[in-house]
Amino acid sequence: MDQRTLVERARRGDHDAFAELAHGSIGRLDVAARLILRDPERARDAVQDALFRAWRDLRSLHDVDRFDAWLYRLTVNACLDQIRRHRRRPIEVQVTELHLPAEPDPAGAIAERDLVDRVMRGLEPSGRAIVVLHYFVGLSLPDVGLALGIPVGTVKSRLHRALGEMRRQVPSDAAMPVAAIAAGGRG
Repeated sequence: MDQRTLVERARRGDHDAFAELAHGSIGRLDVAARLILRDPERARDAVQDALFRAWRDLRSLHDVDRFDAWLYRLTVNACLDQIRRHRRRPIEVQVTELHLPAEPDPAGAIAERDLVDRVMRGLEPSGRAIVVLHYFVGLSLPDVGLALGIPVGTVKSRLHRALGEMRRQVPSDAAMPVAAIAAGGRG
């Protein structure tokens, strides 16, 4: 069954259709939330909150073909809510492998993950969300705008600002893909 049909069935109150939609999306949403929040427990809470909001507000979704962008928007908003609630609490970061290919130099891979973590932590939450959705999740800039509910021009300016901040934080001899992202590429 295609996603459009599932969304339409779920909008009419079909729990099984929504469960199938959630099951198909939860992995992608969890990856995005972990990259934004840098904390797996809070990421799970944010995804759960986003899915709850999705079920509750599904009837307000105007364009069923934009379900994925809408779901990312709910997830990013849930992540930003988590950040606001826990702003003063110190965060312990657990860097986890996200289905990346094995690297021949484990020490280099650890150093690169540490660099990515430091750079991402240094970004404002709104900039971090855009970087995650565009470079890590793979959404186009117009889809990032739809997911966040902001114009594509605002997405571009915030992305430009975030990449500039990343460039300032990344040493010129940094390994890929951090250097490629900071340079504005998709490395």
